[in-house]
Amino acid sequence: MTSSNLKWWQSGIIYQIYPRSFQDSSGDGVGDLKGITSRLDYLSSLGIQAIWLSPIFPSPMKDFGYDVADYKDVDPLFGNLADFDELVQQAHARGLKVMLDFVPNHSSDLHPWFVEARSSRDNPKRDWYMWRDPAPDGGVPNNWKSFFGGDAWTFDEVTGQYYLHQFVSEQPELNWANPEVRQEMADTVRFWMRRGVDGFRVDVIWLLGKDPEYRDEPRNPEWRPEHPLHNSLEHIYTQDLPITHEYIRELRAALDEFDDRMMVGEIYLPIERLLPYAGTPDAPECHLPFNFHLILTPWNAADVRKLVDEYDAAVTQAGSWPNWVLGNHDQHRFATRVGRAQYRVAQTLLLTLRGTPTVYYGDEIGMEDGHIPPDCIVDPAALNQPEVAATAGRDPERTPMQWDATPYGGFMKSAADEQVEPWLPLAENFTAVNVAAQEKDPASDLNYFRALTRLRGESAALVHGTYRSLNAGEGALMQSGPGSLTGGSYQNVQAGSGVFAFLRESDGERVLVLLNFGADDVQLSLPELEGAALLLSSMGDGSAETLRGNEAQLWRVG
Repeated sequence: MTSSNLKWWQSGIIYQIYPRSFQDSSGDGVGDLKGITSRLDYLSSLGIQAIWLSPIFPSPMKDFGYDVADYKDVDPLFGNLADFDELVQQAHARGLKVMLDFVPNHSSDLHPWFVEARSSRDNPKRDWYMWRDPAPDGGVPNNWKSFFGGDAWTFDEVTGQYYLHQFVSEQPELNWANPEVRQEMADTVRFWMRRGVDGFRVDVIWLLGKDPEYRDEPRNPEWRPEHPLHNSLEHIYTQDLPITHEYIRELRAALDEFDDRMMVGEIYLPIERLLPYAGTPDAPECHLPFNFHLILTPWNAADVRKLVDEYDAAVTQAGSWPNWVLGNHDQHRFATRVGRAQYRVAQTLLLTLRGTPTVYYGDEIGMEDGHIPPDCIVDPAALNQPEVAATAGRDPERTPMQWDATPYGGFMKSAADEQVEPWLPLAENFTAVNVAAQEKDPASDLNYFRALTRLRGESAALVHGTYRSLNAGEGALMQSGPGSLTGGSYQNVQAGSGVFAFLRESDGERVLVLLNFGADDVQLSLPELEGAALLLSSMGDGSAETLRGNEAQLWRVG
């Protein structure tokens, strides 16, 4: 495989935008489509290939757009269809693809479909959702739990039945066993692709199938009261059911009616259960089953290296394409998780591994979690679960983009109504950590990000080359397997030092990536680096003799 054989979603970098928080053009405190369009030149400068927009559909915003009231329009909060068309046109003119967040598992309770469905038991839309009679004692039909706390059932007084919702009660679950629902979802993706949309990130795609018998789920013996209630069960009847793969294949067929489109599936599963969501050549499913394991793995060289080795080998065996992500709208900022000292090591890892990286807005400037005072919390995952709000709450990673040091951080201009504030408070460090300041500093995180993406774009080895890690063993870091570097050449890189090293290779080009997960300097003795070219160091300069604490280095080796 060569770079020219790759699709855009394989060779490029995907950049996630949370529209509420990216750029407000109207002064109402909420980001919008015109705001995103105004920042397309900046986005182009990052060396990315595609932008993915979190939901922009009409919504009561009980879960900030993930409760959809109309799948084929734009919420006035963000603009209108004409604004969207302009965004797509302007993005395409700059060579940027546009992806939408698609939410087919559940709708808003204000969607006309659900309004009809709850009007009577014999309404034609009734079976578009999931209803059950009360238990014999009048309680909930089974023990299924919501991700946001409490039971996954709400009683409807009008019709005397419960409806299912695995998130807030205003998000009733659509019944994917109904072919009319599946046809409507396929028509929805066709609608947006006709408007030029290049791909979709599909929300909670592994939840589409449900047990038709609605059986109780078994208890999770490892659950503790300090954990979210949802984790108290083993979700064998609400997640990863075999029928889900059939549903996804139907949806994929609709995408394949159009040229060069793609689908990313949100899936939180172990690797062995994640990879089947790519399907097979004869029965394709998701182009990229989202791989969240880099977010969930302890941040040390040994655990990260083990993950990368296992995932890369599994993807290769499956004949699919890898992908990596360090942060998103549901996970705390990676600069906060790994710490400032390790920020560039993590950024380097993400952008040099084999596969498609997805980056989250603001991560290119090192944005960290914002502090959200209790009276500013708006996320239902935190409001509904106060006992685990510190870990379950998602507001800290959704704070407004930090463009400059002006009072609103450049996210919004002074509002006509001076009482208007951004929908979430800006992170406290926005006056120091912002785009404007980093544009002027050649050594900034922003310009390091650009250096990485530029290097990646120019290197066949980094775009499509093979991956091979270097083993730590017997006190030495040495490459294993055929075609290895000179045996013992890594003799002074001590096992347990916290160094993760790997090679990317393609048609004679070899890029060596050295990542020091520790704070101590590591002395190198690498004959292969004699005459090699230092491509990039996270600290500006670099030495073939020393890998400094918290340093990342990239070398072109012979």
